[in-house]
Amino acid sequence: MDTAKLLSVLAVKQVMGTIPPTVTDIAVDSRTVNAGGLFVCIEGFTVDGHDYVDKAVQNGARVIVASKPVTVDLDQVAVVLVDNTSRAIGLLAACFYGYPSKQMTMIGVTGTNGKTSVSGIIQAILQLAGEKAAASGTIGFNVDGIVYDTDNTTPDTLTTQGMIAQAVAEGCTTMTMEVSSHGLVEGRLAGTEFDIAIFTNLTHDHLDFHGTMEAYGYAKGLLFSQLGQNLDKRKFAIVNADDAWSAKLKEMTSYPVLSFGIHNDAVFRGKDIVLAADGTTFTLTTPEGEFKVGMQLIGEFSVYNALAVIAALSAKGMATRDIIGYLEQVPAVKGRMERVQTELPLTIYVDYAHSPDAIEKAIAAVLPYKKADSKLIFVIGTGGNRDRLKRPIMAEKASVADYVILTTDDPRDEPYESIVGELAAGMQHKGFACIGDRAEAVRHAVAVAERGDIIIFAGKGHEDYQIIGSTKYPHSDAEIALAEAEKKFGTGVVEK
Repeated sequence: MDTAKLLSVLAVKQVMGTIPPTVTDIAVDSRTVNAGGLFVCIEGFTVDGHDYVDKAVQNGARVIVASKPVTVDLDQVAVVLVDNTSRAIGLLAACFYGYPSKQMTMIGVTGTNGKTSVSGIIQAILQLAGEKAAASGTIGFNVDGIVYDTDNTTPDTLTTQGMIAQAVAEGCTTMTMEVSSHGLVEGRLAGTEFDIAIFTNLTHDHLDFHGTMEAYGYAKGLLFSQLGQNLDKRKFAIVNADDAWSAKLKEMTSYPVLSFGIHNDAVFRGKDIVLAADGTTFTLTTPEGEFKVGMQLIGEFSVYNALAVIAALSAKGMATRDIIGYLEQVPAVKGRMERVQTELPLTIYVDYAHSPDAIEKAIAAVLPYKKADSKLIFVIGTGGNRDRLKRPIMAEKASVADYVILTTDDPRDEPYESIVGELAAGMQHKGFACIGDRAEAVRHAVAVAERGDIIIFAGKGHEDYQIIGSTKYPHSDAEIALAEAEKKFGTGVVEK
């Protein structure tokens, strides 16, 4: 790319050395620099990119963008000094990739719970309708069915722009992104222009990062304020009418707002809801009239997710009847109250629930189908070195289950005893066990289960690993549970 054109997006800068006419790529990791590339020194929590300038130059960098002086051979390498490299990378990445978010419909989904399900359902419906679509978030980067791993729900700015550009290059016309509060506050969405912003809900989570619920809520609101003010563009905000934060989010955008909900008046409202163990039906009220909806997804929370999807796709221009028809075909999103298919005499679900509200909703989704002579076993974990205030509240919500096993998700560097001990403080009955080793906790769940029981493994969902220390180790709740159940009850696995 033309270097002068690329650097022109940086308003205030000091240039030292001779700028090469072109650069081949942009990198923020010295190990990924290509010959003739531009390296941006990012100051992170544990690593400072300025310390790796020599390595970047060795790998071929010919332009260094830094926020403090660095030592290089200015006859070979140019240095561009800026005030803030974290802000600069957003401007540079968007320009380098040709502002790809402007080349297709961009849908951003934010909220405590439901982001992955809403994003996945939107992509699934668009694909069923014959449209090439992409989605990114907790499960990874999905380009029309091909999934690539990502490190965070909302990756760094450079990765994000690269993903959007790849989706455009592969012919996708819509991309749905899970937008985390961390990503919004840290500016990882810089250069991404959204057409539709969706708010699912706001409940206790991430207060170790945000400090207060108010700060957390306003962080979510950044997505709506970032829709912009260019009102000749067709854009929409989609909000949950049953969540009090929606009133504040409406104030953060000048674009039309479409609401969805169950209990309060909403543009898209669900009523006459019938919840079953294998699916859900409800009546959808819209400005066009009423429609009967049937879907494979379970639980009241899935109705909310479906309503958000219907509102967003209606805003995009799809006919309501078409959306409903495709929705009926959509299976459960991987790791989100996903029933493990087996002929064993147990009902097993894996879910990503790791907040008090999500735990409450996961239990509520299956409790009506528990037989009087059976029990609900709930395995709950939480991450180490993360929001500790929510731990006893999570256990309090899990106490609705007959038997609770307190364990860890990704313990990282925090001792097992610290994590499960703080969870245990919230238990409301004595029917629980503390087992820090998650694999052992899963085995214990099967060991105490009897024919007809229901087990929910919460916290890991789709993830097939566990982070202990700084290392990822293979781990699958479903695989461990099925192997243990086969030993106890005999073979009977249909599929995992």
